[in-house]
Amino acid sequence: MSSLYTQESKNVRKTWLMMSVFLVLVIAVGWVLAQYYGDSSILYIAVAFSLISNIGAYWFSDKVAIASVGAHPADENEYKELHRIVENLAITAGLPKPRVYIINDPAPNAFATGRNKEHAVIAVTTGLLGMMDRSELEGVIAHELSHVGNRDILVMTVAVVLVGFISVLANIALRISYFGGNRDRENKAGPLIAIAAIAAMILAPIAAQLIQLAISRKREFLADADGALLTRYPDALASALAKIGSYSAPMQRASTTTAHLFISNPFGAHPAGQWIAKLFSTHPPVEERIAALESMHSER
Repeated sequence: MSSLYTQESKNVRKTWLMMSVFLVLVIAVGWVLAQYYGDSSILYIAVAFSLISNIGAYWFSDKVAIASVGAHPADENEYKELHRIVENLAITAGLPKPRVYIINDPAPNAFATGRNKEHAVIAVTTGLLGMMDRSELEGVIAHELSHVGNRDILVMTVAVVLVGFISVLANIALRISYFGGNRDRENKAGPLIAIAAIAAMILAPIAAQLIQLAISRKREFLADADGALLTRYPDALASALAKIGSYSAPMQRASTTTAHLFISNPFGAHPAGQWIAKLFSTHPPVEERIAALESMHSER
């Protein structure tokens, strides 16, 4: 029988696998660039910086995410109903109550972050609070608590840090190649190494981003399903997603760095049916998520 924790152990294994894949990618890019520029220190710097980034992401991910969207603690008197919903659903899910934050933004959205269940954060926009009725808000909060229970919050944070690092590394390498660098590098590296270096600088961040987006899309479907199981009312989350999907304007502080953390794309809805838009979106189409929730209702 499915439950909130069905996928937890699998997600932990996927986290380690994902981290291993990204670290191998970082080492591979660093090695190619070291060969290309004839400087082995590039590899050592790349590995050291990636390890430091991972450690920093684990301990400070919630603070970085909160600061990047301009969220502030939700006053327990002003947002009494929101705190009550979060607390009740956390008890039902067998989780510690996460810290609750507010984002002053008219766009309806929410996200969860933190390194583990004991240090989790749930943030919602003022637009979400104004647009949802109680059952819909419960559906959204249950979705975010599912991310917490399934250990998605750490997975997604690690993904964004590693993707960002690879992109920065490739960016620096491209700029160095444009403006010179080692003038004798053509003599120190063969043509195959030179081609591999250019390919790594261009394709590595693209590959990393695609992996991140694919992982994010799958986890949204899982969190939808587990959130619906938590409230026993999939129609409420489906209705909430429909309302969120109908709001096309982007969030005021939308960022590619944190986009995949939110329950819905913070840049607004992409045109339906466009394959490229779907490929590069951090979230699956709202229509597909609603259909999946409605199928749960029909099976009851």
